[in-house]
Amino acid sequence: MPLYRRKDSPYWWVKLPPIRGESKPLSRSTGTPNRKQAQEFHDRLKAERWNQDKLGAKPRYTWQDAVVKYLLETSHKRTHKQDKAYLAWLDPELGGKCLDEIDRTLIDKIKFQRAEIASKATANRYLAVIRTILRKAWREWEWIERVPTVTLFRESAGRIRYLTPDQFARLHVELPPHLADMALFAVMTGLRQANVKGLRWVDVDLRANHVRVAGENFKNGRSQGFPLNEMAAALLQKRIGQHPDFVFSYRGDPITNVSTKAWWAALDRAGIENFRWHDLRHTFATWHRQAGTPTHELQMLGGWLTRAMVDRYAHIAPEGLQQASARLNNVLEGYDLATPDEKRG
Repeated sequence: MPLYRRKDSPYWWVKLPPIRGESKPLSRSTGTPNRKQAQEFHDRLKAERWNQDKLGAKPRYTWQDAVVKYLLETSHKRTHKQDKAYLAWLDPELGGKCLDEIDRTLIDKIKFQRAEIASKATANRYLAVIRTILRKAWREWEWIERVPTVTLFRESAGRIRYLTPDQFARLHVELPPHLADMALFAVMTGLRQANVKGLRWVDVDLRANHVRVAGENFKNGRSQGFPLNEMAAALLQKRIGQHPDFVFSYRGDPITNVSTKAWWAALDRAGIENFRWHDLRHTFATWHRQAGTPTHELQMLGGWLTRAMVDRYAHIAPEGLQQASARLNNVLEGYDLATPDEKRG
């Protein structure tokens, strides 16, 4: 039966015999529950495969073909599970379509459809996956001749919330010891929450004063090293012997959650509102900016992938550039600041 239904799908499916170069029959969703449309899909696909088999025509690949290949190639990504969720949502719109049928009109439809039920930032995540797959199909796999333009929504610079040193000191005093140590380490190193919770002694080198974070915890898959200042190193020295594997622990167990009742209660006692654990990383970056740390150094210290992710802190503390600005103070030493009129007077 060339057309059939499956229990796990609302659509009609096509089954066609193998052609030259294939070892088994082709089974593919038509992407429609309508029998007439499914028959048209079957007839068109059958004709295309005949041309491919008998005349050597280039095969047409579907969105499902691309999704399967993409997921296989990116199975190592930290965001693999999230990508699968995005693609599952996209399947009703793109499933059954050939890649050369996916055009700007269809992508824009998906773009605004998604923005109606979620934020523009969330819609952009779906659009980014579509764009990545289509570009791979074009550049790497050579399955299509061109890629439609995929335009993302313009997003705001993002939330930047940080504490002053006095505010952090108030919070640090109110936190229980294990969270106090973790919070101090976070603002001293800029490490993300997951990296602080998962830090193991095997990744700490107190002789060289640096820690290593495994590549599996970064989107680019590469491990990174982070330097320890004196305060961060002293804090780790203090914790030696508290747990055989993990640097930070509580009552003998690794810490799995930091946004606990104790965290929120400490914030309340310290008089601090609208502050999340991740904002400790913003605090780290802001303090560095205020201290005059250059952009390229801050990018490496915090492990940011692009400069743009660091540039958003530039406007927070322009006084941090005062020292750089002062370098020109002596260039025109002794220069008379009086205007021509004042000189004549």
